[in-house]
Amino acid sequence: MRIGIFGGTFDPPHLGHLILAAEARSQLNLDRLLFVLTPLPPHKGDHLIAPLEDRLAMIEAAIHDDPGFELSRIEVDRPGPHYSADTVRQVRTQYPDATLAFLLGGDSLRALPTWRRADDFVEACDILGVMRRPYQRVSLDTLEKKLPGSRSKVQFIDAPLLEISSRQIRRRIAEGRPYRYYLSPPVLDVIHTRGLYRG
Repeated sequence: MRIGIFGGTFDPPHLGHLILAAEARSQLNLDRLLFVLTPLPPHKGDHLIAPLEDRLAMIEAAIHDDPGFELSRIEVDRPGPHYSADTVRQVRTQYPDATLAFLLGGDSLRALPTWRRADDFVEACDILGVMRRPYQRVSLDTLEKKLPGSRSKVQFIDAPLLEISSRQIRRRIAEGRPYRYYLSPPVLDVIHTRGLYRG
């Protein structure tokens, strides 16, 4: 079995997330893709995040009709802080014989040497699925020098260029600007029902 790990705050999960997840599953030949909700990322400590239960509800709404996608509570159900090395190793205990592909963006790949326990993280992953934008360039030689063994694990995912971000959507909602078509209808329903991001 080949399993993808797609982590994030998903605040809110938007069409860009779903498209990237679908491309990763297809291009990396994944049997299942786990949406791993991060309760409070260490690097976003000063950022106001929607309540955990609301974000869980939005992810469930976003992926409910796709059997290849699954919501993972692996970080929700354990105390923080949450680091990717620990998350991958915990997924490994659940799926000991699986090939694990951790999805990250090109910017995150460049910053990977600065991650907490980056060596452990690279060792724990079988594949580093890098969602590369057309304009992004990443030096794998530089990465390999800083993190030996990382280069052979990188597999690039070609993703369409969608200028959509959760931050942008939150701002649009708070400012009363159009945002409907950035989100799937089920996620839109959760936001409306719960009155999220109104400011």
